[in-house]
Amino acid sequence: MTAPDTENLRAPAGTAPPPAWRTQAPVVAVVAAGGAVGAVARYALTLWWPLQPGGFPWATFWTNVVGCAVIGVFMVVITDVWAAHRLVRPFFGTGVLGGFTTFSTYAVDIQRLVDHGHPRIALAYLACTLITALTAVWLAAAATRRVLKRRQS
Repeated sequence: MTAPDTENLRAPAGTAPPPAWRTQAPVVAVVAAGGAVGAVARYALTLWWPLQPGGFPWATFWTNVVGCAVIGVFMVVITDVWAAHRLVRPFFGTGVLGGFTTFSTYAVDIQRLVDHGHPRIALAYLACTLITALTAVWLAAAATRRVLKRRQS
């Protein structure tokens, strides 16, 4: 996700611009709040679907795939349909979905599988997550655009 549009942050002519921290503080706050929501949701999923020793990390896999699909839908909606408030993208895209998806756990899971003598599962997990997550973003964005075109017709 990108920083908010700087055009919206400029002070009116003849006035001193506000300090940088004042314009960025709301962004930092909504990213932190969204990240907390997303991380709690991910943690709840791992409690519901715990990792079995040496097994395929299904909870992390589906968390990343579903999160990527939601990112695909979200980006189409906020770029093609809805003129979102400047804090929606940092809150939901960077915060909630950034906290929900977990590519750091993905990397740790791969290392753990290799360390415990399951290199084939680790390699399958590595490849399947990347391919499936990227496919999920693409399919979700394409499906969202298709649905929106039908609604406009």
